[in-house]
Amino acid sequence: MTAIFWLIDQAIGLYVWLLIIAAVFSMLTAFNVLDTRNRLVWTIGDFLWRVTEPALRPIRRILPDLGGIDLSPVVLILLLQALRIFLNVTVFPALWRLTI
Repeated sequence: MTAIFWLIDQAIGLYVWLLIIAAVFSMLTAFNVLDTRNRLVWTIGDFLWRVTEPALRPIRRILPDLGGIDLSPVVLILLLQALRIFLNVTVFPALWRLTI
């Protein structure tokens, strides 16, 4: 049971890092630091968009339009961190007591 919770915690942590990388990648392409005509850059950007967009889209629908500022990654990271805390503080100790 511990291994499953460790795996879930690590997956959430990896997804948080993917969100951060996608946000930085988006800013770099917006300021023309990265050229999306390059096949490698386009492939990385497409991968990051496909991985993060399904989770960010519902949050973007709820948040008000702030022009060029996208706060949806910040909101999602906060929600994922709250989920990690909830799992580590509440769910995991309760299940640990049941198995002992």
